[in-house]
Amino acid sequence: MIVIIDYGMGNLGSIANMLKKVGAQAVISSDPAIIETAGKLILPGVGAFDNGMRNLAERGLIPVLNARVVQDKIPILGLCLGMQLFTRQSEEGQLPGLGWIEADTLRFKFDETQSNLKIPHMGWNTVQISQAHPIFEEMYADARFYFVHSYHVVCSDPSNTLTQSTYGYTFTSSVVKDNILGMQFHPEKSHRFGIKLFRNFVERI
Repeated sequence: MIVIIDYGMGNLGSIANMLKKVGAQAVISSDPAIIETAGKLILPGVGAFDNGMRNLAERGLIPVLNARVVQDKIPILGLCLGMQLFTRQSEEGQLPGLGWIEADTLRFKFDETQSNLKIPHMGWNTVQISQAHPIFEEMYADARFYFVHSYHVVCSDPSNTLTQSTYGYTFTSSVVKDNILGMQFHPEKSHRFGIKLFRNFVERI
């Protein structure tokens, strides 16, 4: 069973609908007891970094997430803010992140020659795969994904960068470390490309 973690921030219904389309059993929950029974986890997220970490803490979810992800090593997929919470910290806030990935979350910074670029980076963009991984197996050749973000992840270890995208400059658009996967984009808003990614998460991870 896949548990979509409800901590008050994310497109929970959209993700559940996508998983239903690919035939997966999924529940939306903030109950640590249910998270303890999960075979896989999804941590969505829309909003500010500190709010996300505070909501996880207030719901008592950080200990059970550490136990399931770090100790039990069950697969987890972080989406947008959910991925950023995997890092050590963010320029957006003051609270420490989960620290599962040796990385930091930084705000887009453009020079005077890029003044036409708006923040947030919003809209469709492509990803360039840095290393083979089942989550992108048999992905459509013309795949594009929907982004809405002002901050991006910078990995200390290049082996944690799964894909890169370009907006003003090249940035990490998805991360991987063992059982941990994160996508900066929103597969739940990415039509058939997102459906394929969710199908791979269900069937190949």
